[in-house]
Amino acid sequence: MSTPTFPDWSPQVDENARILIVGASGGIGRALVSMLRKGPACTIGAHRNSTPEPVATEDGPQTILDLQQGLHSDDDCRALVEFFSDAAGGIDGLVVLSGFIGRGEHWRDLSGEQWEQSVQANLNIPFFLARAAMERMESGTILLTGTESALHGGSPTSLPYGVSKRGTECLVQGLAREGAARGVTVNGVRMGYIKSGAHERWLGKSPEDMKKRAEMVLLKRGGEPEEAAALIVYLLSGWARFITGQMIPLTGGDWL
Repeated sequence: MSTPTFPDWSPQVDENARILIVGASGGIGRALVSMLRKGPACTIGAHRNSTPEPVATEDGPQTILDLQQGLHSDDDCRALVEFFSDAAGGIDGLVVLSGFIGRGEHWRDLSGEQWEQSVQANLNIPFFLARAAMERMESGTILLTGTESALHGGSPTSLPYGVSKRGTECLVQGLAREGAARGVTVNGVRMGYIKSGAHERWLGKSPEDMKKRAEMVLLKRGGEPEEAAALIVYLLSGWARFITGQMIPLTGGDWL
């Protein structure tokens, strides 16, 4: 199936929203920043780890803070959230897109260090970021990312990633209970195969590999990063304030 034709409109966040995007230099992150730039004036914290090319900061009604920092600990996460919040005058939204998939070793062959690296990147860091953001939010939205494969036990070569993302689902529910009294909603997007470049970058997949992966999806294609971005912007918007504690699937019918 060819690339879908998108509508001529995009969802929008509230004017003057202050949104920190962790992992903004990936395929979905770039699409998200681009979509936010089509909306009203807001402040965007575009975080990257060590990607050589920064997120674009061309002139426009939005203020984009290009934030480069490695995230290895609770202290790192707290420092990033506090820096953005201080610079923007507060924080209304946190989107965590960062993560890590190993090079495809079977779980039998993983070292303890490899297991812990995946859990740290995909579960601990999102928790530390969400906790720091919730402490700073008067109201707002926290969005984490999951994977549809986690509902099915992951795979033999991505088990720690799947376990971590299944833990993210627990985080979303637990944090949503805590945030509700203060008007902080917490949700997640449970993604299937999105054409973000992550499979090629992390796992060395070829175009032929990705074509075969797309054939496994009910709609016979991978999701476009813009489709993920549109869902995320909607969940950040004022129309989603009665949604909390939910993992929203974006899968094209994968795993059905």
